[in-house]
Amino acid sequence: MISAIVLTKNEEAGLGNTLERLHAFDDLIVVDSHSDDRTVEIAEASGARVVQFRWNGKYPKKKQWAIENAHPRNEWVLLLDADEFPSDELVNELITMQNSLSATAHAAYDINLLYRFAGRYLHHGHVVTKRSLLHAGRTTFPEVDDLQAPGIREVEGHYQPVAAGPVGRLTGRIVHDDRDPVSSWFARHNRYSDWEAHLRMNAQLRKDIASKRTLKGRIFDRVPLKPLLFFTYAYIVRGGFLDGRAGFDYAIALSNYYWQIGVKTRELHRATASAPSDE
Repeated sequence: MISAIVLTKNEEAGLGNTLERLHAFDDLIVVDSHSDDRTVEIAEASGARVVQFRWNGKYPKKKQWAIENAHPRNEWVLLLDADEFPSDELVNELITMQNSLSATAHAAYDINLLYRFAGRYLHHGHVVTKRSLLHAGRTTFPEVDDLQAPGIREVEGHYQPVAAGPVGRLTGRIVHDDRDPVSSWFARHNRYSDWEAHLRMNAQLRKDIASKRTLKGRIFDRVPLKPLLFFTYAYIVRGGFLDGRAGFDYAIALSNYYWQIGVKTRELHRATASAPSDE
């Protein structure tokens, strides 16, 4: 069997819809960060067990803490954000394989997202992959030296948990049902770009985190002219244009995100170069 863990923080909007899609799981846990809206009420009404998390500014962060302290009933865990839920295809795939999971040598499974942006699900273009189905005893989120970086929050950054065993891939998708206004997407990615720029100032830290990303993520981390090349890849090569205006807007938005990282990194380099020496 599989436990489902949903991470929340003041996310009552859409949470009920997410939890309704998780009835196939025999153990449903909501790990909340002391929300002051109706998040806990909605979670408990859906039959979920609510566990409260308060970040102390150190490791473990929220995902690893949830695996260690929410006491999931099963050794396999599907880890979800509050605006994510498994597609019907993924639920059926998990039901089919759950009885064989105890015997598998795999430590984790990667799952592609079906992303909602600007009110439309994107079936083409760039696809985000997350290592979301985890064996609790054979996967660990890494502790990287980024706690002083700007933009850091209570949830782990853009890297994957380290698996002590083979990593498989599922065919069903996790639906990323982001119904927030596009302005919130830009606000989040403004913070993320602060973090990414900080990484680029520390070659060893950047290398360490890059090694914990997917192969696709490692390639994207190193390519030159990333904004232009990413737009070409996402919108043309991967067929983002087939998603209409939303596909164009998403490709532009992510290209702009990579541009932001570059601008902020160059600014940090200039600030470092012009700082007075201690000698």
